Amino acid sequence: MRRGQAGGLPVRRRRRGTIPGPLPAALALMLAATGGCAAPSGAGNLSSRAGGPATAVAPAPIPPVVDHVPTDDPVVFLTYDDGAERDPRFIDLVRERRLPVSMFLTDSVIGPGYGHFARLRAVGANLQNHTLDHPALPGLPLAAQRAQICGQQRKLAARFGIRPRLFRPPYGRHDTATLRAAAECGIAAVVLWRVTLEPDGHLTYTHGPRHLRSGDIVSVPSGEAPSLSLAERTTRLLVELDERGLRVGRLEDHVGRQ
Repeated sequence: MRRGQAGGLPVRRRRRGTIPGPLPAALALMLAATGGCAAPSGAGNLSSRAGGPATAVAPAPIPPVVDHVPTDDPVVFLTYDDGAERDPRFIDLVRERRLPVSMFLTDSVIGPGYGHFARLRAVGANLQNHTLDHPALPGLPLAAQRAQICGQQRKLAARFGIRPRLFRPPYGRHDTATLRAAAECGIAAVVLWRVTLEPDGHLTYTHGPRHLRSGDIVSVPSGEAPSLSLAERTTRLLVELDERGLRVGRLEDHVGRQ
């Protein structure tokens, strides 16, 4: 909401010998609400105080796009997409191993399953943005992309009281409008991946070495009919991490921080 220009209220002529009473309740509430609105980010927005000159509000910075984190810490980052798979044993695994996994959630895919992710969040998972409806974003108008990203921001805020700072575009595809929309929705980083944990438990790589290394972001997509459950695939991956002297890191500690 754009901050309103503070305008003067019409002054009533006071009758002699009378004392003006308090403002009507509705008017007082209106003034309080107007004073509490914040201007959105974006180029060309103006804000001003009563009697002062209007000043331009700087646009939100375009978020970086990351698929690997440069770090010397022996960590990789586990990220899970969509929210279609709701394996109760995965909650137990996250709790027992204290895994700081990141869940990129799509509202239309989750449907009535938000309770599952509330339980995951309670045991240490982090919830992030993956759009409302999982469309391919490139080529869509800026307003449509903003509706997808900001809409899911509002959903997650309403459900969990959080405003995610990380966003994963569906299918890993984005264009300049995606980045601009993400910035306007409060996103600090667009997260892709270098490694995919496939439904059968095998790892594939988009580029670089064909093995896990420090700083890798691993995507775990939702499979239509995976041969292994989410808990089973994750357990296999943890075994390989142990063999390589790696552990699961918290992505939010490395990406999207102010």
